[in-house]
Amino acid sequence: MASDGEQLGIKQLVEALSIARRQDLDLVEVAPMANPPVCRIMDYGKFKFDEAQKAKESRRKSVHLGIKEMKYRPKIGPGDFDTKTRQVARFLDEGHKVKITIMFRGREVYHPELGKKILDRIAEQMGESAKVEAEPKLDGRNMIMVLAPDKRAKQSASSRATPSKASIQAAAEAEAQAVVEAREEVAPGDGPDGTEG
Repeated sequence: MASDGEQLGIKQLVEALSIARRQDLDLVEVAPMANPPVCRIMDYGKFKFDEAQKAKESRRKSVHLGIKEMKYRPKIGPGDFDTKTRQVARFLDEGHKVKITIMFRGREVYHPELGKKILDRIAEQMGESAKVEAEPKLDGRNMIMVLAPDKRAKQSASSRATPSKASIQAAAEAEAQAVVEAREEVAPGDGPDGTEG
């Protein structure tokens, strides 16, 4: 196959190499398993560079969603709890999974119900925006739960957030009607002292 995609037909290896050298290009085997093998005349260095650029571009466009972790303690204060929970909600909105860890110290490990209560509160506050992917479980001195963003809830929320054309048109008509009624109320000669205003 020539560099412009034209079929050259079946050629001997020596003849194909000489054609490639005359054009100052490379002979590259593209389908070695075919019978006879398929080769292409091309600038191999440029081909490799273009492939690397395409791969780099696709990596740059891909979304890197990972798992984020938020650590709590059984004796966490309400302010810290709210701050960390808002952060968890932000991670979920960005599309990340969130691993929530309750760290027990000392004798706290003998009261896992305190950690479970905190994890239940977090799941309750996240509501429909997240689903519990891994139920709370004790892992050594830590209790772990994994939350994942609920895509269905996100889609329904976005559909509710974007107003329809009919509702936008109805709102515009109501606003125009209110302006007309306001103009009719203030007619000439209706000034506060009976004169034209």
